[in-house]
Order: sequence, then C-alpha cells, then structure tokens
Amino acid sequence: VHSALIMSGRVGDEFQMKEIGGDISSAPSSRRHHSGRFPYIHKLGKPPKQNLLKEISTAVKETFFSDDPFRSFKDQPKSKKFMLGVQAVFPIFDWARDYSLAKFKGDLIAGLTIASLCIPQAYLCMWILAMQSLLICLLKMDYVNSSFVPPLVYAFMGSSRDIAIGPVAVVSLLLGDLLQAEIDPNDLIPYRRLAFTATFFAGLTQLALGFFRLGFLIEFLSHAAIVGFMGGAAITIALQQLKGLLGIKKNFTKKTDIVSVLRSVFNSAHHGGKRNKKYFWVPAVAPMVSVVVSTFCVYITRADKDGVQIVNHIEKGINPASANDLFLSGEHVGKAFRIGVVAGIIALTEAIAIGRTFAAMKSYQIDGNKEMVALGTMNIIGSLTSCYVATGSFSRSAVNYMSGCHTAVSNIVMAGVVFLTLELITPLFKYTPNAILASIIIAAVVNLLDYEAAILIWKIDKFDFVACMGAFFGVVFISVEIGLLIAVSLSLAKILLQVTRPRTAVLGKLPRTSVYRNTLQYPEARQVPGVLIIRVDSAIYFTNSNYIKERILRWLTEEEERVDECHLPKIQHLIVEMSPVTDIDTSGIHALEELYKNLQKREIQLALANPGTIVMDKLYQSEFADEIGENNIFLSVGDAIHTFAPKTSITEEP
Repeated sequence: VHSALIMSGRVGDEFQMKEIGGDISSAPSSRRHHSGRFPYIHKLGKPPKQNLLKEISTAVKETFFSDDPFRSFKDQPKSKKFMLGVQAVFPIFDWARDYSLAKFKGDLIAGLTIASLCIPQAYLCMWILAMQSLLICLLKMDYVNSSFVPPLVYAFMGSSRDIAIGPVAVVSLLLGDLLQAEIDPNDLIPYRRLAFTATFFAGLTQLALGFFRLGFLIEFLSHAAIVGFMGGAAITIALQQLKGLLGIKKNFTKKTDIVSVLRSVFNSAHHGGKRNKKYFWVPAVAPMVSVVVSTFCVYITRADKDGVQIVNHIEKGINPASANDLFLSGEHVGKAFRIGVVAGIIALTEAIAIGRTFAAMKSYQIDGNKEMVALGTMNIIGSLTSCYVATGSFSRSAVNYMSGCHTAVSNIVMAGVVFLTLELITPLFKYTPNAILASIIIAAVVNLLDYEAAILIWKIDKFDFVACMGAFFGVVFISVEIGLLIAVSLSLAKILLQVTRPRTAVLGKLPRTSVYRNTLQYPEARQVPGVLIIRVDSAIYFTNSNYIKERILRWLTEEEERVDECHLPKIQHLIVEMSPVTDIDTSGIHALEELYKNLQKREIQLALANPGTIVMDKLYQSEFADEIGENNIFLSVGDAIHTFAPKTSITEEP
C-alpha cells in the first residue's frame, strides 16, 4: 500500500502525490477517493507475523554476515567453490590473474620508495621499544625483520592494494611501555621473549576477531579518541628521546609521563654523559642529516671513543626462528596475553582505518574481517620468526599510494630490499649515533600531532573533543595504558549518553507545504493550534524509555504554559513522530502505556505517526495498538493532522 498525501486544490482525477521517501505521480484514480478539499487518509497496514527462527537468523546475518560473504559460492560447482575459497583466504590468487608488466612497474617503483623509508623507520621503532641503549644490540634486527616477514604474509592474504606493512611508532611505544611495566629491560632475554609472546597473542586476537567476524568491536574506539591518543603518544615518544639526544647515561626514568621524564632530564643536567665538545655537533645537528651521513661522520672521526653513544655491533642476516622463545606456560603467559590484546587492537584499528582511507580514494572496498585474519596471521608468523607487532603505516602507505602502487606486490618488493639490507648493509649501522635515532624520531612523530583534526573535532562535536583531549592528557601526564583506557572509556561514554539521552524535537508545518520539521532548525515552521507534534530520534529501549516519556511530558508542560500565556487553543492531541524509531522493547511499550494513561488524565489524545514494521509488530503483539486505537496510528504526521483538523480548527495553507 503506497503512503500518499493528495495535495488539495487540484481538479479531477489527476493528483500529485507526496510519498515518504519520494514522490508518486500519475496514481490510478480508482484507488483513491477525493471528497471536497480533504485528502484520502491511508490506513496503516498491520505487518505480517514474523517467524521467530527467521527473525533470529536475520539478526545473526546482519550482525556477523552483513556483507554476505558466501554470495559468490551460490550455485557453483565444487571445483569452483574450492577455488573461490582459496581466493577468499589468499586474494593474491584472484588479482594475480590480471597482473601485468605495467602494474609491476608501478609496484616496483613504489616498493623501492617505501623500502627507503621502512629501513630507517624500523630502526626508529626498535629504538622506541628498547628505550634503554643496552637493548639495541640484542634487538638489532628484530624490527627490521618486522619489515620483511609480515609484509610477505600480508601480500598473499591482505585485501588492501595500498597499505604498507611494518613496525610503527605508536604501537612500538605502547608495546615498549607495557613490556617495561612487567620485566626490567636490562633483563634482556626474558624481555625479548615476552615481546615475542605478546606479538603472538596480538596476532591471535586479530585472527580471532576476523574469524568470528567480531570486527565491529573495534568501532568503539572513536576517531576523536584515536587523534588524542596519537597526539599524546607523539609527545611521549619525543620526550623519551631526550635521553639519547642529550647523552644521559644514568638514572633516567622508565616511566613515560611528562612529569617523570622532565624531572629526570633536569636531575641529569649537572652530571650528563661524557662528551667531547669537538664532536658534540654530530648529535646536535642529527635531525637535519641522514642516518648515512651521521654514521659516516662518526666512523671517520671515531667520535664514539670521545663519548658519542652509538648503536654498536649489529649482526647481519635474518634473525633465527623464535618459536622456542615464546612463554607458553608460567607467570608470564597472562602478562603477555594482556599486552598482546591491547597492542593487537590498537594495531588493528590503525591498519583498518588506513586501508579504508586509501580504498575510498581508489574506489574499491576492503573486507574488514579478511583484513583482520590477514593481519593476525602475519603477526602470529612474525612472532615465530623474531618479529614484533607489525601493522599498517600511514606515512609509508601514503608514499606507497603517491608512488603509483597497483597491488600488494609493492610490499613484496619492499620485503626483498629489506632482505638485501639485512644480508649486506646492516653491519654498517654499527656507528650510527643514538642521538641521530632520537632526533629523527622527534622529527617524525611531529606529524602525529594532528592539531588540524583536533580543531575540526572541536567545531563538529564538543564531546568528541573532550574524548580527544582526555586521551591526549592521559597519555602525556599518566601513562600510555591510562591514556588508552580513557580513550575507550570516553568513546563508550558517548555511546551510552546518546543511547540513554536521545534527542527529541517539536515539529511544525513549513509554510505552503505539507512538510513538518524541527521548529529549532526551521524557525518559520508553524505549530498547529491544539496539537503538539514530538519526534523521537532513537530506538526506544530500557536504557532510554523512561527519559523519553518524561521528556515528552516536559515538552507538553512547556507547550501548555506557552498556550496559556498566549491565549491559544488548548492542546487536545499529542502526535509522536516515530519515523526514526527503528526498534522498541518491552520497557519502551510500558513507557508508551504510561504516557497514554497520563495524557488521558489530561484529556489529551495520543497518536503515533509512521511507526516502522518492527515497531508496529511489537505494538500489536503487546496489544498497545488496540489500547490506543488503530484509528490513532497514522501513516504520516500529515495524515494525523488532516484527521484532527476539524477538531483543532486548522486553516489550510493556500
């Protein structure tokens, strides 16, 4: 049954119909009757009774399989289904069929470009994780390794064409901070083993979320919270580099909050590391020169003998397998699991956001759950091959995109270059000064301070800005874990606030139309004398049902006071516009019943306009539709107003 409102003033059987969601023209006149100037009022149809099993299956499908992943398998022979299954797990076998030399040229250039960024950035992440110079020798290639193994795995299993995989600063900071809270970094072997075990559990968390299609859980970390968290992480990372930049050797705090770090810096000002002024210019100007130049300068001048701290010996080649290094029993398993879950979710959130960003720019889609499986698998394999948590890097992904990449082959090219670096070039980094790493980190993390995004968040949503600043100050003044907890808590608080305190609005009629809109948004909208129209902009659940009832009654009280002051007709009808109400539960039904009884005492008739199918079904099942009367449930606000027009002395617009 079409919902239509016939505009008055037309002659004959030609009517122009206004339908909710669109216009209907040239409607058959035999289906409608026109008497005088009042339109035909459609009766709201009673929805068919829903099958319980079908309702449950539909809810499960929309929650976990909204993308209909098995659509392509329908009506296919077994051999085809097998190939589709292989392609679903390994997308490379799908897009490789159309791969060409032209695409390879673009991927080759992009791969070489991001490799040139990935190697020094891998060392930066290694430095961030280490925090202590004693760890550099041990960690040597674990982070460069993370730019070799994970990208290869992702190239076969990932669905993004543009994302560049490897270690990133924020995850490295989080991982390092959590690890140091559990094991003294000077206890080298257990520290490293805990890091590998945490990486294993991070991958397992990501894989489980993707396999069980629970990716929607990461949406609880809002964009505003991520902006604040990243900004706070940038400050924390930069502060931690003061030790290497200033040459402080002793008594530097292991804490990450700004107060502790600055106290260590000032306390160490009188007895800093031994330095020769002749060579102090090397770390001083390190942010403006490349790693190669600074390393060469230290080598030819042997500045390390005069107090300039360097990375020291780093062995060449790929690190050995680390499967035997994992903590699979004992007290450290629980610690590694907790660290891995947190690091895995942060890494996953960053990678999915990056993948979706570049996919939108190139007009293709990525499968979020497949991405989680791919990222989880690569981190599990990485943990067994001396790698730490890897994820998508926004800076390298942007370079990858701008360099003209076409497929994930650019990650394979990057991994190949990293392999050659591991085999041939790595020992040359022995003389790289710690100060150059520290200063480059500081220069790099400045980009994480996205003040423009913070300004935009302030303009759009003040509560989002509170979440952003809460995460920022939590990281800067307390710790990374607390900052992350604040970010998640404020994101959840916003959701709860919106659910428990939904918006409502008083509607009025726009002049010379049959459209009813929010009177605050459209001041020219006129309220209908004797009628109060309230729109509820949310589903009605146990969390908000009582508030909605009380808010509607408060609107009514305020309107009655205004009516008395202006000597206007008394309110006789209250219409609840329910178009935005997608669902209602038993508490919501009880709230409507209480509202109805309250209005009866005031001699005001309650009417409902445009309830959806699910809401209508529950209104009938609860018998509230019979209680209020089917003749008081309308297809639209316009229908309700036309029904009540004789009682409220409405003057039609010309």
